[in-house]
Amino acid sequence: MDLSLTDEQEFLREAARGALARVDTVAAARAAIEPAGSPEHAPLPDLWPTVVEAGWPGLLTSEDGGGAGLGLYDAILVAQEAGAVLAPVPLVSVLPAATILDAAGDADSAAAAGGELRVAWVPAAPPTDLDDRWTVEARSGVRRGGLPTGVLDGDQVTLDGEVAWVPDAPNADRLLVIADVAGTPTAVLVEAGAAGLTVEDVTRYDATRPLGHVRLAAAVGRRVDADADAIGRAWHIAQALLAGEAVGIVERLLPIAVAYAKERHTFGRAIGSYQAVKHHLVEVLRLQENAKSLLIYAAWASEHAPEQLALAAAAARSGAGHALDYATRETISVHGGIGATWEHDAPLYFRRAQLSRRLLGGDHGAADRVAGELLAGVTPA
Repeated sequence: MDLSLTDEQEFLREAARGALARVDTVAAARAAIEPAGSPEHAPLPDLWPTVVEAGWPGLLTSEDGGGAGLGLYDAILVAQEAGAVLAPVPLVSVLPAATILDAAGDADSAAAAGGELRVAWVPAAPPTDLDDRWTVEARSGVRRGGLPTGVLDGDQVTLDGEVAWVPDAPNADRLLVIADVAGTPTAVLVEAGAAGLTVEDVTRYDATRPLGHVRLAAAVGRRVDADADAIGRAWHIAQALLAGEAVGIVERLLPIAVAYAKERHTFGRAIGSYQAVKHHLVEVLRLQENAKSLLIYAAWASEHAPEQLALAAAAARSGAGHALDYATRETISVHGGIGATWEHDAPLYFRRAQLSRRLLGGDHGAADRVAGELLAGVTPA
């Protein structure tokens, strides 16, 4: 099997890198976390025009649906580039939504793929061996919430419920909510300004990840004709995209840490010559390569073995999340005192790691899904 990138994928990656280089997004991340009203504070740059110009909302939408018709690995490559520079681009929100609309052959699929509509997916996790419900993020605690409930009347659905920590919800034109309608997971498209819909803008740890608590009180939306498989696939795609972001950050940080370990001297020797430092940096490399392999598995499963996508995407999310957490901590450690100050970029990446590991079920939820998928086929002795 040839695992090298195609010429088209190389071009896509370089194009993404070039598009994101137009704005110093790392500096913007630093300014965004400064207290509002202080001279150092600045709002995040709006990269949505860049996202639309690059065609990223339609990466996973079929050509018939108005998109580029590319594969999951192509989207992962873009996610890696975005993660490496902490770019506030909503891939983990708009791409899962676009796949649901595309699978349904929805009338708004082309507009979402082209970026005319900014549709934010309201995440819903398929059942696992530990919880046989479709679940959503809760505001606090480890117990996940149940889906919002919906009452169907023709193509209109009246929604009630709450979903917390929804990526990109404050910036969306429409929300794609997954609701329990008569016991069936159902995708519902709701206008951002609809009566009964409230989006509470929240910021935690990483200011480059806009989040919102979504409340629905008799909010009315339009049913999207997507089945449970398409709705579940969106969850697994989002897991893979988060993993891609994580790998992009690790690939960015490791060379920085290695370079500093070569130039920083103590007791007359470069700190990189000490085994304690070398071994930790090698472990970052090992975790990085392991996560990259799992990303390839997830992309392959998406195209060739959809029945394995749940396992592959969860494994990639778990492995990449561990790599990111370890790499950000080691980058701070290698840099010593300077690594823990705002003069260095390392704390900004650490903040991204700590938020990412908690989103969309968290790294622990991905690990639980891996265990459940693997044990499902085991016959007790």
